[in-house]
Formats: sequence, structure tokens, C-alpha cells
Amino acid sequence: MANTIKLTVAQALVKFLDNQYVSFDGEETKFVEGIFTIFGHGIAVGLGQALDTNPGDLRVFQGRNEQGMCHSAIAYAKQLNRRKIIACSSSVGPGATNMVTAAATATVNNIPLLVIPADTYATRQPDPVLQQLESPSDLSLTANDAFRPVCKYFDRVTRPEQLMTALIAAMRVLTDPAETGAVCIALPQDVEGESYDYPDYFFEKRVHRITRPVPVAEELDDIFNIIKDAKKPFVIVGGGVKYSEAGETLEKFLEEFQIPAGETQAGKSGIKSSNPMSLGGVGVTGSLAANTIAEDADVVIAIGTRLGDFTTGSKTQFKDPNVKYITINTSRYHAYKLDATKAVGDAKVTIEALGEKLRAAGYKSSYAGEIEAAKKAWDDEMVKLANYFYDDNFAPIIKQRDPRTVEEFVKRTGTSITQTAAICAVREVLKPNDNIITAGGSLPSCLQRMWTTDKRGGYHAEYGFSCMGYEVAATLGVKLAQPEDEVYAFVGDASFQMMHSEIMTAQQEGVKVNILLFDNNGFGSINNLEMTHGIGSMGTEFRYRDANGKMLGDLIPVDYAQIVKGYGLKSYTVTSIDELKAALKDAAAQDKSTLIDIKAIPKTMTDGYKSWWNVGMASSNLTESEQEAYDEVMEYRAIARQY
Repeated sequence: MANTIKLTVAQALVKFLDNQYVSFDGEETKFVEGIFTIFGHGIAVGLGQALDTNPGDLRVFQGRNEQGMCHSAIAYAKQLNRRKIIACSSSVGPGATNMVTAAATATVNNIPLLVIPADTYATRQPDPVLQQLESPSDLSLTANDAFRPVCKYFDRVTRPEQLMTALIAAMRVLTDPAETGAVCIALPQDVEGESYDYPDYFFEKRVHRITRPVPVAEELDDIFNIIKDAKKPFVIVGGGVKYSEAGETLEKFLEEFQIPAGETQAGKSGIKSSNPMSLGGVGVTGSLAANTIAEDADVVIAIGTRLGDFTTGSKTQFKDPNVKYITINTSRYHAYKLDATKAVGDAKVTIEALGEKLRAAGYKSSYAGEIEAAKKAWDDEMVKLANYFYDDNFAPIIKQRDPRTVEEFVKRTGTSITQTAAICAVREVLKPNDNIITAGGSLPSCLQRMWTTDKRGGYHAEYGFSCMGYEVAATLGVKLAQPEDEVYAFVGDASFQMMHSEIMTAQQEGVKVNILLFDNNGFGSINNLEMTHGIGSMGTEFRYRDANGKMLGDLIPVDYAQIVKGYGLKSYTVTSIDELKAALKDAAAQDKSTLIDIKAIPKTMTDGYKSWWNVGMASSNLTESEQEAYDEVMEYRAIARQY
């Protein structure tokens, strides 16, 4: 008979998590580094007691906002290629539901995130307790049921012995490359403190092997038989290339067979930007180089990607009427996208096996100078973007986009900085090993096109869920994952206003983060979306209300540099490229966190390059400009491939 140890559910949870490890390519690492938490009445005297009494080797982090701390945890796991996690716990009610958005972000991006929200009483005797959501038609329903659709696994532990199967199932999902995402283990606050005689073997060290599944021979033959006849194949580098650590293998594959590649937001920095076959981002936020080559591809090889609408140009990016799609993915679900011919397996071993077959067949693509010409055209465009300023050459062009907003912003701030020129300047100053972080808005669009790095994982974007508010919190997570390297958040003013709570956590932990805040007085990317579809500037600029009660008054000035001084950060406000470069150099020399408030002229982000995004539009009662935009949408929808 097994020996037992009497523990509360919370104590057993902590002890179990402290003994979980993963093994990948023979390297063993501790899987759960610690727990982020904001203690409330539903968890403080349950899980809080367990962590206070005996946390083991788990590090406890104090978050400031439940969504923010989860974003930090997501970024931490993502930056470490899903080999380590920081769990996140909260009280019942608003603390728990604050984590729902982050759980969806993790699941969409296939990043492991363990959330442990407190729950209402399993006995129901004190009901309704503080922060309890009551459902008259179903008394078993609680606020935590909101996690069900956004998690890969959900469980509610209503008896102490249920914890064992719940946690083993959680580890199964968290450590599976094909299934990973958010996992929710809800703990009723009375059950947290209940005791049970747990078998001691439940707390033994567990090593979860992250394996490299090899595609079955038939599937490997299927994709080989298509590629061997391809004249102009094109590779899409997805996030799976990063997580498989297949970058070097893929680079050699691309060069040997002369196959060009474009990157998704998640896949960017999976291969080096300097590789001669690397064309940068592809799709709606892609570069001119990648999108030019993609148009004529006869075979598209999508490796480790969800094939979202931004990557495929809403299924219009690849214009060869006979184009064939191949997918390489650990997830059979994603592998079936676009009715592709699939090989379900790990990116690295599949690329190696495919390379052997192509080598034996003496395969080479039929490109004859097109790749080099496309790269040259994009290099020329980058020079223009780097020299895009508010001066005599470009002021009239910039004003054409929205004269009132541009003139008012320039007059108030005295700035000459455009978003594209600022990005080029930052790229020039940052060091090769620095990490950049970005998320929803116009900055990921510009950065996927314009940013270059040879550091694997040096580009960290959340664009699967396009979750604004991710950036600052994620910068903390990336810094915790790679403390030896500088980290820089590229964040818009709107996203910064949404969430910058974890600045205080970074200060508490004594880690240095750098925030590059692009102030363009509003939700710039959505403002552009409105205006390019014939709609006025509706609720997307930061303006006072005018005399008619509309949000069309003067722009609202904000001093972001002054805001973060209250947190103890070193801050700068810049209105020229020279000031920006000087601030970047000084910030790098600081030993504390910094923020650079970049007054970036509105409407100065990059435009689309040979790509289209399918956006739902009104179809009746349209203005003339709206009708023109609607007609264009209908034209593209008519040519989009359907599956």
C-alpha cells in the first residue's frame, strides 16, 4: 500500500507543480517556474497559505492586473519556445474573468498558459458569496465557465481527490505541441482548504517528453511528389518553426533547393533575416518582396502556421489559378487548412526527411533572378521609408491622408517624426541580441514588413488574437525569460492606455524593460481602416467633444513621459530622429526601466503591398466613398479561393 501525505488541495497543487519537468532533444528543464497572483478573498487563505508555508522552488510574482500578469506569463512561455511556464492564479469573480482574454490569447497562439482561478463554494451553503455570479437556471454555473470556450482543457475540482486527474490532464495539454494552449483548473474556495491523504507517488518528479513526431511515409511521399514538380515553390515560415527550433535546418533547406520564404508574425525571426532566401513578412502586413514572389508561386509550403487571413491575404495572396498548398504541422487540425496536402509532424524532422528526398531527386526550383530582383525592390522601398519625414518633400503627401489631424498634431508637438522613419532609426541603433515585442495595431504591420534580425526569437509579436494591451506586460515576460538581453516594447498610445499595469511588477522584480511609445493620438490603424473604406473618423482619434457633442474637437495632448516618472522610470520625449537616436543610446546605458515618448505623426505607417484584407462592410445606404470601397471589396471577394 502506498505511503500517503496529508495536504490541503492548495498545498498538493503547489507541491505537484513544483515537480513537473519537460525533456526536449535530451535536455531536461523545470517546467513550472512560478506563479503569478493577485490575492483576493477567494484564494488568499487557500492557495496563498500554501505558497506562504511551502512554495518549494516556485517563485511567487505579484501581478497588478490579472490579464496583464497572464500576458507576461504567455510571453515568458513563448520566448522560451514553450519549455517553461509561469502559472497564474486569481480570486473568484472579476479577478478570474480578467484572465479570460489572456486565456483566449494563449489558445489562439498555441502557447501554454495555466490559469488557476478560485471558484464559488462547492457546498453552496454560503451562497451567494461575494463576487458570485448566479445563474437561476443552473446553480452549477459560475463565472469560471467563461473559460470553457477559450481553453484547451477546463476542469473544476469539487473534491480533493479530483485534483490528481485534473493536474495530470493539464500537463498532458500544456506539454503537447499539437494541443497546447490555455488550461483552466478552477478551485472552489472551500475545496482549496480541504485535506486529503494523497499518495506520495503523485508528487514524484515527472518528466514530460516533448517529442518530434515524424510524418507517416505516405504523407511524406505526398508532399514530395508535389514539390518535385514545382517550378516556383514558396515557403511560409510559421511559429512552429520557432518552437521546433528548426530555423537553421530550414535555412539550409531553402538555400539548397533555392526556395524563397515569407514569414508570419509568429514565425518572424524563426529564420535569419540575412538569409538570401528570406523575403520578410508575407500577406496583408507583408513586404513588397515576399508578396511579389508569393503572387506567382505554384506550390505554397506552409510550415507551422495557422494560415490566418493576414497570411493568406484573405485567400487572395497566391494568384496562380493552379496553386497547390502543402502544410507541415504537428496539429492535424491546422494541417487540414486550405484543403492542403498535409504532412503531420514536427517541423525540423519533416524538413530533414523532405530534404533527403528532394536531394536524391536532384531538385532545384526554377527561379532565375526573380528573388534577387524582389529583394532589391524592397531594399529601395526601405530607403524611402527611412527618409520619410515631415519636410518639404513629404509634408504635402502626408497631409493628403488627413490634413486636419496631421497639421494639428504637428503644430501642437513640433514633431517631424514619421512612424516608418522611427522604426528604421530604432533598427539602426539596437544591438543584434536585443528583443523587440509588439502586438495589435499598426506597429505590427510596419514591423513585420520592416524589422530585420538574425537573432532567433528576437522578434516577439502577438498577432494571432491581435490583443492590444499585451505589449508592456509581455516585455516583462520576455525579460524574465532572457534577462541577459535588452527588451523593447513597441506600443501605440492607445494600447498603452489600455494596459501598462505590469510596469510596477517589473519595478518590484528589479528587471529593466524599455518601452517605445508611439503617440499618434488615437487608434491609428483602425482610423486608417475606416477612412480607406469611405467612413469618417468615427471614435478612433483622441479628441475632445465639440460644440455639437461629437468627438471631433481638438486632439487631447498626453505627456506619457511624465506618467511613467511616477513609477520611477527614466523617460524621454522626442520629436526628431536625432533626439530618438540619442534617447535610445542613453536608455541602453541605464540600469532601470525606460520609456521613450515618440511623437509620431498620424497616417505615417506603411501601406499594403500587393495584398488585400477581407473586411465586412455595409451593403446599403452608402455614401459615394463607401460605395467605391464596397465595390472593391466585392471584386476581391469574387477572386478569393473558397474552401
